[in-house]
Amino acid sequence: METSFLNSNLFVYAILPALIFLARICDVSLGTMRIIFISKGKKNIAPFLGFFEVLIWIIAVSKIMQNINNYACYFAYAAGFATGNFVGMIIEEKLAVGTQLIRIITHTGGKELIDRLNSGGFGATIVKAHGAREDVDLIYTVVNRNHLSDALQLINEFNPRVFYTIEDIRSTNEGVFPPTRPNTSFLFGRILERWRGVK
Repeated sequence: METSFLNSNLFVYAILPALIFLARICDVSLGTMRIIFISKGKKNIAPFLGFFEVLIWIIAVSKIMQNINNYACYFAYAAGFATGNFVGMIIEEKLAVGTQLIRIITHTGGKELIDRLNSGGFGATIVKAHGAREDVDLIYTVVNRNHLSDALQLINEFNPRVFYTIEDIRSTNEGVFPPTRPNTSFLFGRILERWRGVK
């Protein structure tokens, strides 16, 4: 009975491609996150993600090789790869792993902006500089990614038209950061907290 079901058109052309599609979403999502963690220097978690990524990939490929004439499996494999890239980036964005540098250039009110950032728990450094037309204040603040929106809100409240850039930082040492808030979006959010580099 079980063998006949596994050989049925329902399983071969519907259920099996759906399983391959889901498997590819999982392994590509893990692969996307693994690459991002490697780029951020998180060496402890990347190998675990790589193990499960390859394990799921082997299972998916083996099922395709067993059904080499089933083109529905090919389509599911490719669609799962594309979807997995998107899902992996969404998951990484929600986890908000790492730290970022915000570089702000303002013509006026640099000291006021520093005070606002400090009151929000963010460390900030101000440097006097000369722009294309006049003297400016160049302000640097390093923030954890899960607090980035809070810092940007303070900056936009100060001046919605202020010029700023954001870039990733591989690692930090010491610094002034707001208290860490737990990530409740995912069950493993607390486990990954240790790899964020937050003290």
